[in-house]
Amino acid sequence: MKKLILASGSPRRAFLLSSMSLQFVQKKAEIDETPKQDEKPENYVLRIAKEKALKVAEDENGIILGADTIVVVDSTILQKPSSREDAFQMLSRLQGRDHFVYTGIYILNKFNGKEASGYTKSRVWFSPLTPEEIWRYIDSGEPMDKAGAYGIQAMGAFFIEKIDGDFFSVMGLPLNLLWKLSKEVDFELFR
Repeated sequence: MKKLILASGSPRRAFLLSSMSLQFVQKKAEIDETPKQDEKPENYVLRIAKEKALKVAEDENGIILGADTIVVVDSTILQKPSSREDAFQMLSRLQGRDHFVYTGIYILNKFNGKEASGYTKSRVWFSPLTPEEIWRYIDSGEPMDKAGAYGIQAMGAFFIEKIDGDFFSVMGLPLNLLWKLSKEVDFELFR
């Protein structure tokens, strides 16, 4: 059986793979995730997903899956907040309006050398929030390890009016895209 390796420390990605009854090993890739000057969001998530996978592939053999998710508002990439104040600034920008979530995936099959990549783009609308509501959410601790400082799969769902796109992409791993790309590298998710 070919080993699937998730090149990510994300608990949400691990949860999604587990919920699909997939057996995998999780290994966090330590890379520089600084955006390049004038880098388009789709190019950024594809590059970071690939760099994560290739970093893990240096020490592992199997099917390597890298993924990256960002939030984009007013052409600005929002990654994970670096502090409570950073989370407040992000959520203040997102509240009462729409933004985009990009998730890139890169898969490398080290057994046959095949690779595939792709990304999804989803539009998300937030309800208006007061500063007090934003601070209460930050006090929960939930925003601190998530791109854009919110989690659609937990308390952050309260703030979301609607989505145009893939729910699982906003959560961190677009499962339909994963299925399509896995077939391109000759790795069957259904066995």
